[in-house]
Amino acid sequence: MAGVQSEGFHWTLAPGESFLTPEAVLTFSIEGRNGLRHNMHRFVTSHILPPHWREKPRPILVNNWEATYFDFTPRKLRALAAKAAGLGAELFVLDDGWFGRRTDDTRGLGDFDPNLKKLPSGLDGLAQDLKAKGLSFGLWVEPEMVSQDSALYEEHPDWAVVSPGVSPSLGRNQLVLDLCRKEVQDYLITQLNTLLDSTPICYIKWDMNRHHTDRFSTVLLEQGRFAHTWTMGLYHVLEVVTTTHPEVLFEGCASGGNRFDLGMLYYMPQIWLSDDTDAWQRCKMQAWASLGYPPGVMGCHVSAAPNHQTLRFTPLDSRFDVAAFGLLGYEMDLTALNTAQEKSIREQIVFYKRHRELFQYGRFYCLAAPEADHGGSWMVVSKDRRRAAVLEMTGLLQPNASMPPLRLAGLEETYCYQVSLRQQSVELDSFRTLLNHVLPLKLKADGMLVHLAGELYQMPCEQITFTASGDLLMHAGLRPPQRFCGTGYTDGVRPMPDFSARIWLLESN
Repeated sequence: MAGVQSEGFHWTLAPGESFLTPEAVLTFSIEGRNGLRHNMHRFVTSHILPPHWREKPRPILVNNWEATYFDFTPRKLRALAAKAAGLGAELFVLDDGWFGRRTDDTRGLGDFDPNLKKLPSGLDGLAQDLKAKGLSFGLWVEPEMVSQDSALYEEHPDWAVVSPGVSPSLGRNQLVLDLCRKEVQDYLITQLNTLLDSTPICYIKWDMNRHHTDRFSTVLLEQGRFAHTWTMGLYHVLEVVTTTHPEVLFEGCASGGNRFDLGMLYYMPQIWLSDDTDAWQRCKMQAWASLGYPPGVMGCHVSAAPNHQTLRFTPLDSRFDVAAFGLLGYEMDLTALNTAQEKSIREQIVFYKRHRELFQYGRFYCLAAPEADHGGSWMVVSKDRRRAAVLEMTGLLQPNASMPPLRLAGLEETYCYQVSLRQQSVELDSFRTLLNHVLPLKLKADGMLVHLAGELYQMPCEQITFTASGDLLMHAGLRPPQRFCGTGYTDGVRPMPDFSARIWLLESN
């Protein structure tokens, strides 16, 4: 977010004055798009990210937003946190709705006082409760915005960005605070530092949920300066708050990734990639975002099915497979999981912890870009080239379709790799009427017994283990088996509904 753009920017320089433009980064590679990726990833990690967080492992988090939205109670939060801790999560994030009059998105922004009706013991009480469960505490904020129904707006209506003589335009029922004004900057610095000093918060999700429209500030004589001056005001706030609290992990968010830029990464070592958490959509987003940003800065969450943004059903394990190639989190109602789903998530988290360094900081290669109806594939390789993880995702499936080999990259040609699939499963609902073909018993597809079985058990997916040289895997490729197509079910059968994914793991001694 540079604040300098073709529309609306105007800055008159008086004799002897100067103007410092934002910096731009350009790169070139003879190794194609993956070469460009590697150049940018090295640059971001070495020169942009805050030193404290460079290649530092990031926690597995659970965010309450899609589990409760604004409608949370201490009981709901305790139940969700207990489930998160039991599944192996490390950080619990309380999202929007914890402060002031904030019961919906029409009020409360700008105020920083905890809503004691929702949180009778305050933020500190919640933090202590989480600590007792073995969880760190994270918190959502949206400091740059204000609601007209808020104590801050009632006291300082002049702090909101509005154009004279024009009814203010609202986005998500909110206005933008005028960060061109020093008193607004000082207010945010004071409130945020007080919040972080008074409560053991180790993570902040910093959101920004509307675009700038009414670009006008009473402190500017030349309104063409607004965007740049406002941005520099934001950077000042971030500079003071993040240097005062370098141990706090900040994650930037702007209705998802609308402000995914190097300026924000300089202060916040990770960015929430998108509010669209659908695995199929995320496969595309993560592949193309990787042209500029390494996986270790991308917030990637496993959410519910049907997805809250697309209503698409994707297998639980596949949602994890995509999210694993980034900073893993869960954003769903964990208390609504059945026994089989809990088992899957517990295994996912164990797997991710075991390979966290590889997923977050491995060298990234895109093997095949996702297309409109075809899946994509990518991989990450450890610095010593002895370990790698490969994602393979399908799109819309066709019966008996050819399975082209996955020609891997970045391996050491002379190494011998043990290749295996992450063990995963598929829900019985994926089979329905096919169950009578794969089970020895004859059951009613939509009957109570099938439903009960699905609560407790999932069908295991194919099991594959073999050894191959790096040279063979890169040139001949890794060949996925044919998918399930009708009858018979063994440990070699490959059940893959639409939008399914797999993780291949490579390890060399």
